[in-house]
Amino acid sequence: MAINQKQVLSLQQKLSPQQIQMIKLLELPAVQLEQRIKQEIEDNIVLEEEERSSEDDEQPQQISVDEYLHDDDTPSYKSRINNFSKDDKQRPVYLTEGRSLQEYLIEQLRYRNLSERDMRLAVYLVGSIDEDGYLRRDLESVADDIAFTVGVETTAAELERLLNVIHELEPAGIGARDLRECLLLQMAQMPINTRPRRLARKILTNYFDEFVKKHYEKLMARLQISEDDFRDAIAEIRHLSPKPGNLYAEGGTDTTPYIIPDFILDYQDGRFTLSLNSYNVPEVRVNRRYMEMIREMVGSDGRVRDKDKEAIQFVKSKIDSAKWFISAIKQRHDTLMRTMQTILDYQEEYFKDGDKSKLRPMILKDIADRTGLDVSTISRVVNSKYVQTQFGIILLKSLFSEAMQTDSGEEVSSYEIKNILQECIDEEDKRRPLTDETLMDILNSKGYRIARRTVAKYREMLGIPVARLRKQI
Repeated sequence: MAINQKQVLSLQQKLSPQQIQMIKLLELPAVQLEQRIKQEIEDNIVLEEEERSSEDDEQPQQISVDEYLHDDDTPSYKSRINNFSKDDKQRPVYLTEGRSLQEYLIEQLRYRNLSERDMRLAVYLVGSIDEDGYLRRDLESVADDIAFTVGVETTAAELERLLNVIHELEPAGIGARDLRECLLLQMAQMPINTRPRRLARKILTNYFDEFVKKHYEKLMARLQISEDDFRDAIAEIRHLSPKPGNLYAEGGTDTTPYIIPDFILDYQDGRFTLSLNSYNVPEVRVNRRYMEMIREMVGSDGRVRDKDKEAIQFVKSKIDSAKWFISAIKQRHDTLMRTMQTILDYQEEYFKDGDKSKLRPMILKDIADRTGLDVSTISRVVNSKYVQTQFGIILLKSLFSEAMQTDSGEEVSSYEIKNILQECIDEEDKRRPLTDETLMDILNSKGYRIARRTVAKYREMLGIPVARLRKQI
């Protein structure tokens, strides 16, 4: 084939480095933004943290003790105390955490007189137990991992024997592979000296599936027991813990998530005050020393020596990157404030007292149309962002809800329907819980046009099980 040239006109859309950086910064919540800025300061030599100027940083006025003693006849040496000699060294205070669950289990294993091989395998099994106290991997896979990582050939039967040893440790139920085994292990460490406990163990051993599915009438018929006896047995089972790992706590690492709000909203005297939470976010600037360095390298005639060209090019690229980063942070601040202010204007009645019934139906497009921003930008802004209000810290994403239409044509938020569902289920007869179809009829009678599948969707969003699993005796 002949080689020829031709001119082609094409239209392509590309994001600039600054746009990419802005998109990434926009998604970050306050905590991650602080880490991202500190990382950029470490990577870019021309960026530096700007010191905050505050009146609170001023040194407190030094007050002499003599001012309080000038009218007293107490000798000056009695106003001083020194219990240390000049040879004493100040000793640091060490803060230690308590043992973790795995360390606690390994300590118990040391009292079991296991061989060196069994101890290594048992320690590996303990390391495979998750924070809930379960061993959720099959023993064949654990045996393969031990062969690759530890270099010890073992079998599932040998691991089963060592797992039985772990099952005898505290807390009760540790190392179970499923809920049924967990509950039975806890009962095995209890004295079975009452009729309800004997019935509870029999239910967990022989009728666990029926118990989980709450087929209570079928269970009572098979066990040939009265409703009172069955209720006592169920009470014994409910005293057991489904997560044995939570039964142990000795000052270990705290896994409770801390939420740092991105916005602070104050409401006083009928007026809102909105601000961006930037307390821990460092302020950055370009180090002037590098700007002066470039000026020194450039001669009075504007020419650069050959040996300085590479250095100037390097510093200039770092300065440009720093300016882009600072500009992206400023643009992030403006976009977040602009979006949050629009949400505040849209849901003003809700933010006054936090009554969810006052939430207006709102989707991302509503805010995008009012701000002039793209829907994807609004989605990035509200993702993982929180606002602190006088009635609590609110996830921005939770403020968005679908619109439902009533018989009168009025649009209401889906939160209103969820509240009615919650009230209906809270007030239902637990012996005969309301089905989704019955809930649909109740909502339709109140003027809400809703289908049964929509009722099921909202019920699942509220974390409420189906009617059969809500049944109680």
